[in-house]
Amino acid sequence: MKADGDILDILVQNGKIYATTDSSVVDIFDIKTKRIQKVIKFTKIKDFLGDVNDAMIFSVDKIGNNLLFVSQGKEGFSRVYLYKNNKKYLLFDTKDKLPVVKAKFISKDKIIMALLGSRILLYDLKNKKFIYLKQISESKFSDFKLNSDKSIIILADESGEAIKINAKNGKIIKIFKGQNLDNVYQIDYKNHIIAVASKDRRCGIYKDDGTLSYYKKGNFLVYSVGLSMDGKLCGYANNFKNDVVIFRVNGGENIYKLVGDKSPVSNIIFLNKDRILTTSKNKIKIWSLK
Repeated sequence: MKADGDILDILVQNGKIYATTDSSVVDIFDIKTKRIQKVIKFTKIKDFLGDVNDAMIFSVDKIGNNLLFVSQGKEGFSRVYLYKNNKKYLLFDTKDKLPVVKAKFISKDKIIMALLGSRILLYDLKNKKFIYLKQISESKFSDFKLNSDKSIIILADESGEAIKINAKNGKIIKIFKGQNLDNVYQIDYKNHIIAVASKDRRCGIYKDDGTLSYYKKGNFLVYSVGLSMDGKLCGYANNFKNDVVIFRVNGGENIYKLVGDKSPVSNIIFLNKDRILTTSKNKIKIWSLK
């Protein structure tokens, strides 16, 4: 499948793929037909010279029939949108001066937002107020993931650390470090397993109770990582040829290699134990492991 621009974030839910792009649009695909069902367009932005450019759509999430988007705004700040009933509702504009990088639903009435400087904010949609604002680290924000019941956040930054946070109150529970020593590009968190992709050519693995910790070495910058739903398998972008290696988390044994992407892999998602979705530039591929 091909999106209308390079893919930044992706969500798979109920047979649909939601792909945010760097070209001011979000493409919604049907997995069965492999075709775009819908395109959601966002406002372009003006740079400091007054030129009009496409806006990057940094983040997507969905709960029920409601979608949540983070779009690039002016002067380094972001726009945050709630989308429901085929209409966009602007929650935060550039005048709010929030450099939001990623936003996710905690519940139908609450969203968590991460800012560029590794601050996190919990916002009450119903009462239109912030519940907390926490400075998690002094390093630049990289990525965060929630566990399945949305009670725990794992946040990673340019230091290489992965930080476990209570989503309800924003308090730090535990810091995982030692396996990644440089800027983190992406993380995943499934069934108590944390996987970290970083600039130091490592795919770090931790168990959130501290009983497991190691890394897999790549031959190039490790841009992307993804875990199976049970946390037993992990895939990571392994080398300059853009191959994706799939390995067993318990023991680190390599079992598959996905070969053929012409550009760096930006997302790795296990659809089930036998199928994996990857993105590179504007392309979405689905791989069968059997």
